[in-house]
Amino acid sequence: MSLHVSTVTLLVAVGLWLVATVATLAIAAAIVVRLPPTYFSEDSATHAVRVGSWRSPRHLARNALGVVLVAVGLVMSIPGIPGQGLLTVLIGLMLVAFPGRRRLEKALVRQSGVLAAMNRIRARFGHPPLLPPAD
Repeated sequence: MSLHVSTVTLLVAVGLWLVATVATLAIAAAIVVRLPPTYFSEDSATHAVRVGSWRSPRHLARNALGVVLVAVGLVMSIPGIPGQGLLTVLIGLMLVAFPGRRRLEKALVRQSGVLAAMNRIRARFGHPPLLPPAD
């Protein structure tokens, strides 16, 4: 009897993990595809004008989603847990408004393979590649 409960618990845990991983990747892909190609290369003033006010309900919802994605990405960054952890953290950080966010985004996208992974996602959906950050 105990073995059966353990098996059911394991199957439920694997199912939840699978759903969470698929949902996270779908959200991350949707956000990466919607970014303008100049997102990382534009200067701070241009970016601030394009993003707009942070006090609207839309931006509050973006912040909440961003926090969730950062948390999930940090978990996926733990060795042995599958998923695109660093990419998910980057996507989450793009949604959360805080001082120094642009510098952190640019530093993360300069990490090996991150920009290439984002551009593979964009190419799969027929979008032009993101330009690398300007120095």
